[in-house]
Amino acid sequence: MASELAAARPASPDGTPLQVLRRLDSGPRGLTDAEAEARLAAVGENTVPEVRTPSWPLRWMRSLRDPFTAVLLCLGLVSTLVASWGTAAVILSLVAVSCVLRATGEHRADRSMAALRELVAGTATVLRRTAGGEEPRPREVPVTELVPGDVLRLGPGDLVPADVRLLRARGLTVHEAALTGESAPVAKAAVEEPGLGERGPFGQPHLCFQGSSVATGTATAVVVETGERTRFAAAHGTAGLGRAGRTGPSAFDRSVRGISWVLIRFMLLTPPLVLMTNAALRGRGLETLPFAVAVAVGLTPEMLPVIVTLCLARGTRQLAGAHGVIVKRLPALHDLGAVDVLCVDKTGTLTQDRPVVERALDADGRDDPEVLRWAAVGAWWNLQLAELPAPDALDEALLEAAGAVGEEYDGIAAVPFDPVRRLATAVVRGRFGRHVLLVRGAVEDVLERCALEPAERERLRRLAAREADAGLRLLALATADRAARTGDYTPADERGLTFRGLIAFRDELAPTAAEALRGLAEAGVTVKILTGDHPGTAARVCRDLGIDVGEVHTVGPGPGGDGALAAAARTTVFARCTPDDKARVVAALRAAGHTVGFLGDGANDVPALRTADVGVAPRAACGIARGSADVVLADKDLTAIGHAVTAGRRASGNIASYLRVTLSSNLGNVIAMLVAGLLLPFLPMLPVQVLVQNLCFDAAQSSFAHDRPGRAALRRPTVLRPRAFLRFITGFGALNAVADFATFAVLALVLWGPDALNDEAVFHSAWFTENLLTQALVMVLLRTGRGEGGRRRLPGPVGRAAAVLALVGLLLPASPLGPPLGMTGLPLPYYLLLAVVLVPYGLALAVAVRRYERRVPDADAPGTETPVTEEGASARVN
Repeated sequence: MASELAAARPASPDGTPLQVLRRLDSGPRGLTDAEAEARLAAVGENTVPEVRTPSWPLRWMRSLRDPFTAVLLCLGLVSTLVASWGTAAVILSLVAVSCVLRATGEHRADRSMAALRELVAGTATVLRRTAGGEEPRPREVPVTELVPGDVLRLGPGDLVPADVRLLRARGLTVHEAALTGESAPVAKAAVEEPGLGERGPFGQPHLCFQGSSVATGTATAVVVETGERTRFAAAHGTAGLGRAGRTGPSAFDRSVRGISWVLIRFMLLTPPLVLMTNAALRGRGLETLPFAVAVAVGLTPEMLPVIVTLCLARGTRQLAGAHGVIVKRLPALHDLGAVDVLCVDKTGTLTQDRPVVERALDADGRDDPEVLRWAAVGAWWNLQLAELPAPDALDEALLEAAGAVGEEYDGIAAVPFDPVRRLATAVVRGRFGRHVLLVRGAVEDVLERCALEPAERERLRRLAAREADAGLRLLALATADRAARTGDYTPADERGLTFRGLIAFRDELAPTAAEALRGLAEAGVTVKILTGDHPGTAARVCRDLGIDVGEVHTVGPGPGGDGALAAAARTTVFARCTPDDKARVVAALRAAGHTVGFLGDGANDVPALRTADVGVAPRAACGIARGSADVVLADKDLTAIGHAVTAGRRASGNIASYLRVTLSSNLGNVIAMLVAGLLLPFLPMLPVQVLVQNLCFDAAQSSFAHDRPGRAALRRPTVLRPRAFLRFITGFGALNAVADFATFAVLALVLWGPDALNDEAVFHSAWFTENLLTQALVMVLLRTGRGEGGRRRLPGPVGRAAAVLALVGLLLPASPLGPPLGMTGLPLPYYLLLAVVLVPYGLALAVAVRRYERRVPDADAPGTETPVTEEGASARVN
């Protein structure tokens, strides 16, 4: 049992292979079945903990955290206490509907995410023995059953299922993009006395980590850590993944919270003001409490939680169905619409993670196709004679660029690539009695083995540095003409070489990247590239895509710390980024007032995904990145993000339309009711009438969830700004109050005098009808956005809902439902009098809207503002 307890404790991977095996109480022959079972019971399965799915009651409680939902709940309870049962029933029903819609939407997103979860790997090849004295046999076991001390065999294409220490390796290179963001495979070797790698803990050559994959070569390794103790999991705090781990509120939270508290102050002030004024001037006290609550409800956009949830849920359904984009958290769709800065990695987003040959140069820096041809011949015979399963990325690019080469020569031998010497050699038959060595590899290693004068070697180094600074990846080629022999060729033969030239590679651009970048730029979204690659490589890709790069910023602690980083956040490209650097850049952009989205797919991207306002990951991302993201794409494609941003702006535009219409109309009505309550000897409107009016208006406004804002409203990020909304609703609310006062004046002239209809029911009916007619006008004229050329768009579903609302206002008082509500049908002359008020009001409203749009040219969504801009920071696309 001591061995199992020892294996359960963290084992240091440092030291020689033998020392590591001893610490793990294992050996080169692996574990027995009994030892593996005991250790599995002690350390647990090799799985990364998943974020727990919240229960339905917890989803409901989260929905109640919305400010307006909480205020509506309080007003419903107050209405219950004063026995205003109808008001209480309607308000509490709205609260329940809002909670159900939001909880259902999030549950649907969780189910979609569950269908996308994939295991890091299905099985792994381990050496296991039935008993201690038997010979070990390779065996396929589920990765969940791996334990510290297991001896693994790795080959090309295998996913590394745990943190391992290499015991033996042959030509091993590993893709670590999911961990470090670097696109090129990393060479690994079973060194005896390892030190700290240049790239930090992930760069140690004798270690491979969960989440990486084998590119070339084979290896035998011992498992040192599994499950939540791997660096893949522990370095990013998997237990705290999700929105709870975010730093600060999202754009949606800030917008709704700001507007909510402005209105909540008004609502809390209204009932006491109504009670005190009526008690002081009219002698009416507590009997006006239901009216005061009704007035407060009249000011409340009580349908806001429902409209918000409907708009966001409808947008997420359309995104999932049309583009395979899954929004895990409904408010994240609004955040996408508000994004004005999008941070992306270069690898796999702007490029295909596949190199292509740019050109071949001779020793003088001139183009030379012979250099490419000989390099491809070497790649061909190295692939054939070294029995590699597939060429590596650079050799594949060579063979694709050179075409059909290699078979015209006779291959003699091959010395495969070794990550220590960083060379690969092929030997082919030359002229009679001669063999030709074709040596390809890293520039420095090839130059060291060439017969060159120091000055010439330094000149070639400068030539290579110039090409590398231009963002190209380099492979050097050297040859040697030797006498034919029958003995084996070894690395010792790679000496006295003749330098032939350089092959320059560039990253293959993603086919949709340039078009997607243009679309994002036209939509007002600045794209910033955060990459771990060389600054020249990152700049080269950006220039190829037409991005104005400017100065490339290399992130690091440096002088000034985060202050210097905040100043440098005006740049477009950040190179040599560590995971923490990416998160720092995102945090600096948010601190500067931007709404930031981040697209990432590796474990190294998790800190930035959690720091951004909205984190985006592709479906093929590692599980820890998918779990941290708010939005999951079918593919890692900027075009899909463009569709998601458009959907977010469409939903946000409809929410802004609803807020603009309901708040300006409600504010005008509340002002008019407060003034009328002081001037009239009776309540200007009965509580039940206020409630029915609100219900009719709210039902009509549900059509905003199905509206389509004009194209002009989708050209820039949509951010709800409390101050802008307050200015807008105050101006247009005052205009609405003027129409109500004009209605009062007309009704007072008609109802005043001994021969007039001195009837409260007539007053209530006339004002009820006038209110619904003005609200119908407001719905049509204040909806979001203009069409192309500045033309006002056709009403669509909102126009039809407004027409139905106007009909209800005209017909309801005269219907059988009128008398129970305290209303009566109006004589025909009264409708003509209302037209005298409504026609000038409609014209004044249209003129006011037109003047507002001319004064604010981008007022496609009044109540929104253009986000903070930065000079020289835009990723302009030519």
